[in-house]
Amino acid sequence: MPFRDFNPTQGFRPPKEYLEQDWPSEETQWRERWRSRPYVSADLGFEYYRPAYRYGYESAHRHRGSRWEEVESDLRSGWERYEHRGQTAWESVKEAVRDAWNRVANR
Repeated sequence: MPFRDFNPTQGFRPPKEYLEQDWPSEETQWRERWRSRPYVSADLGFEYYRPAYRYGYESAHRHRGSRWEEVESDLRSGWERYEHRGQTAWESVKEAVRDAWNRVANR
């Protein structure tokens, strides 16, 4: 993984183009397992949760080394500006974002 941006508190972060290239394989993993997640509503499809998984994935890479509790409020406000979010509200996808965050953070 080509990490080039160094921040003393976050370490090396992958460049944006890496995140965009690697997202398709991550998305495949979520597409295969999303139905089994405890926060999923039976009447909502994968496309509803997809932006949350992507946001959690990207955010965990950007904030590598941080704990969820340290950045949750920033992620909440960032969700409103996230280009892929559609019309979903933070509270309805927060657990999906956190799930994707944890997958990256615990690798």
